Order: sequence, then C-alpha cells, then structure tokens
Amino acid sequence: MRLPPLPAEEWDDRTREAFRSLLPRDRRNPEGAGTAMATLARHPDLAAAYLGLGVHLGFRSTLSPRMRELVILRVAHRRRSTYVWAHHAHSAAAAGLTDPEIEAIRAGHLPDPREQALITAVDELDGNSDLTDHTWATLGEFLDEQQRMDLIFTIGCFMMLTVAYNTFGVEPEPDM
Repeated sequence: MRLPPLPAEEWDDRTREAFRSLLPRDRRNPEGAGTAMATLARHPDLAAAYLGLGVHLGFRSTLSPRMRELVILRVAHRRRSTYVWAHHAHSAAAAGLTDPEIEAIRAGHLPDPREQALITAVDELDGNSDLTDHTWATLGEFLDEQQRMDLIFTIGCFMMLTVAYNTFGVEPEPDM
C-alpha cells in the first residue's frame, strides 16, 4: 500500500469537514469512512473538491441507479480496481442487477441493447477517450442530453478514481 489510510490520531476538524457533503457525521472518522475515504483524508482540500462531484454523480445524477452502477462496474473491471468492484457490486445488486447480469458486465455482453450501448460507451471512452458517432447516436435514442453528460462524467470520474485507488494501493475493507 503506497498511501495508507490516514491514522486516527492525525484526523482533525478540517479532515472531518472535508467529508461533510458525502458522509454522515458518524462516518466522518477513520473507522467509519472506509479505506478509500480515509486515504483521501490525507489531502482534505482535494477530498472536499472531489466529493462535490462525487455527490452529484452518486446521488443527483439524471442516470438511473441501475445505469450508473452498470457503467461503474464496467470501469472497475476494465481498470482492474478490486476496491471499486467490491463496493459497487453491492450497490449494483441493490439497484436491481442480478448476479448473472453483474458477471455479464465483466464479459462485456449484455442482452439488453440499451445496456449494451452503455458498456460500449465505457469501452470506447476507456480505449479512445471519445465515443464514435454511432455510439453517441445510439445513446441519444434513450438518454437525453443531460443524461449523456452525466454518463460521460460518471465514466470519466470513475476512471480517474480507479487510477488513484490502484496507484495508492487502496484495498477493500475486510468485510467486503
């Protein structure tokens, strides 16, 4: 682990304040925050800035929870992020994705054409940092402009997050 979670004795008011927008009061501490947030606690200003976007994408996005979790899992798989996969496999199940569907996300082949278009969008953005005109048009058949914007930012944000977590060596909590 290159950057371990910030030890409890080093958490101060500024560190706890950085997590105010995302974490409930009882989780703004080293034990409740989890390994990823406790690692981000090493840089409270960065954590606060990032979490503003994270709150939008996680709680205010125009995408359905199912769509959001589907693309996050695809990013986690492509980027080999055990932390993001472990956390979002639970969220995906809560959003209605079944175990076979979650495994199909790994394979990159879903029977629903709309959901397959979401997988294709992740793969294209991860491979080329752009979408083909065909994929953009396909997404436009079932997502409006704001939904497509939220989709691109969700994919990009989680690509960035997986790079950070993989580089820092963030590991899932033992109970994940």
